[in-house]
Amino acid sequence: MNEDQAGALVQELGPATRFWVCDVSDTDSITAAVNGIVDWVEQTGVPLGGVIPAAGVGNPSLMLDKKLHPLPLSNLDFVTSINLRGTLDLVRQVLPHLAKSPAYGEDKEHGVVVMVASAAAFEGQMGQTSYAASKGAVASATLPMARDLSRYGIRVVTIAPSMFESAMTAMLSDKVRTGLKKAMEFPARPGKPEEFASLVRQAIENPMLNGVVIRLDGATRMPSKL
Repeated sequence: MNEDQAGALVQELGPATRFWVCDVSDTDSITAAVNGIVDWVEQTGVPLGGVIPAAGVGNPSLMLDKKLHPLPLSNLDFVTSINLRGTLDLVRQVLPHLAKSPAYGEDKEHGVVVMVASAAAFEGQMGQTSYAASKGAVASATLPMARDLSRYGIRVVTIAPSMFESAMTAMLSDKVRTGLKKAMEFPARPGKPEEFASLVRQAIENPMLNGVVIRLDGATRMPSKL
């Protein structure tokens, strides 16, 4: 939703790139963006090739805090509305257009869905119940979605990264960063955007990647707390 960053990126990448403001927690906002994309695809004559829903939020909160206050329902709703509902809503709205796109390759593919889970889907830390639940649901949805879409020649791959350099992790304190680094094996550093992009590209280009969740974590296994 950051129009300033998007404008700079579009200018850098050139006319093959377009940007639409999209709030994935708002179905109408998704619909407007998807309609804009479909119109643009028709104008350019370049077929729709897939969708990569990557919006995500953390918003940590304990299930029961020191004052015996339970996890606020607003926390659960906020996190799942973006990480889970937003992901599935964007994908489902793109799919009818993807299924009608021209087939390509020897397998007659119609496109790829690349979703983003998290290492927290498997070993979420304290305060990550909402986040881990949302990302675990995305991971769990991967295989049934791939089975649903196999008849249309659409593949589904989910990537589950550990700590990567991103807008969300940029807000972490130095103390948390240091603690996370101690849990890393090799490389003992956050992942880089180009390393994530490399795996996305492989998911797009390799037809045998389907219905799978791929951890991208440098053997990191998170402890229960830092």
